[in-house]
Amino acid sequence: MEEAAAAAGVQLGTSKPQIATQAEMAEARIPIPYRDQCAHLLIPLNKCRVAEFYLPWKCEPERHSYEKCQYELVMERMLQMQKIREAQGGAKVKGGATIGVPLIPSTAKLA
Repeated sequence: MEEAAAAAGVQLGTSKPQIATQAEMAEARIPIPYRDQCAHLLIPLNKCRVAEFYLPWKCEPERHSYEKCQYELVMERMLQMQKIREAQGGAKVKGGATIGVPLIPSTAKLA
């Protein structure tokens, strides 16, 4: 995968910085799979959830900002993968049509 990305001129990883430190995430008892570039938003969300007894209508602003951050990370990874596939020539059939569904929907707003 890394060789294909280097050949395509695509830098792997994300452009978002890691804001929360490992110590902060460990103190907030964030599970290891959730320690990503959005963990700084998950810490106050989990505190709010505990304070509000996990009521679904509470903590909506915190949840929205965390989910938006996660969505942006997914879209960034999908864009990287699409660039890698385009650089490799893509999957073509006899008629020149591509196989499958495009990774990024046309309605996505890519900054």
